[in-house]
Amino acid sequence: MAEIIAPERPPAASAGTVAPLLAVRDLKKHFPIKSGLLGRTTSSVKAVDGISFDVMPGEVVGLVGESGSGKTTAGRTILRLVEPTSGEIVFDGTDIAKIPAPAMRDWRRRMQIIFQDPYASLNPRMTVGEIVGQALKIHRLASGADMEDRVVQLLQKVGLAASAVRRYPHEFSGGQRQRIGIARALAVSPQFIVADEPVSALDVSIQAQVLNLLLDLKSELQLTLLFIAHDLSVVEYISDRVIVMYLGKIMEVAPARELYRNPVHPYTQALLSAIPVPDPTVRRERVILQGDIPSPINPPSGCVFRTRCPIAAPECAKVEPPLEAVGPGHFKACIRRP
Repeated sequence: MAEIIAPERPPAASAGTVAPLLAVRDLKKHFPIKSGLLGRTTSSVKAVDGISFDVMPGEVVGLVGESGSGKTTAGRTILRLVEPTSGEIVFDGTDIAKIPAPAMRDWRRRMQIIFQDPYASLNPRMTVGEIVGQALKIHRLASGADMEDRVVQLLQKVGLAASAVRRYPHEFSGGQRQRIGIARALAVSPQFIVADEPVSALDVSIQAQVLNLLLDLKSELQLTLLFIAHDLSVVEYISDRVIVMYLGKIMEVAPARELYRNPVHPYTQALLSAIPVPDPTVRRERVILQGDIPSPINPPSGCVFRTRCPIAAPECAKVEPPLEAVGPGHFKACIRRP
């Protein structure tokens, strides 16, 4: 039976250091808005508006924020599923943002995605064997009996029986379908996976199973994950480091334990205050944000969070705050002191 081979990690950049597997620099994705008979571009949706961060080999980085913050667009832009407007996406030393689309096929073997909706992401007309084996066929990694053996091994690795090969997606539960999606992502032995809210559509008990599966696979296959979610309790469980996004920009970056112990950005503090505490004797001071997230077509000047920020001042409308260090590996984009 064919084996799944864990990819080798990138070489060290210098003595005692390891180069980032992924380095995103000033990444922007603006969707044009066209109007009139001639279809002229009159404005744009600034879904991702100049974000920069690194992901180290073997790391799980959580990307969190409210709906509309741009986190899913960021993940898909990094994989070139949507084309970036500008910026750099340096994967293992190569800026893949500048690679022509036809040449991206070889890179797709190294970068995969797990989609949010386990119901919509699987073709209902294909068997599970065909779904998982499709990537093997496209990349010419296996064929015939060898491909079937590889598919069975992948399904067993994610906790499904070999008999699932000849069944269709509608015959499985939501959690089982997401396991099929994970098996499909693993088929080409990737180094880096974008997990786009992979447990948000699942029951809480099933969420824990899928999260534990991802952690086991990460350790066994030396995977690197960008874990996108809006549930901060889930992100705390799986992530080594957390990036908080709001309206296309990064608000705070910190190691997971540090972020949950000492959030310094008012937006992060508001998000964490909404997490239920499973202890009736513990009371957490709730931070209620006023209003809705502004439109990414016309975001606020200066700090984009200022219209909902409880500590905003007049200067916040004039200055766009850069990410500044507040501790080891801990950064925030705020000119105010809480």
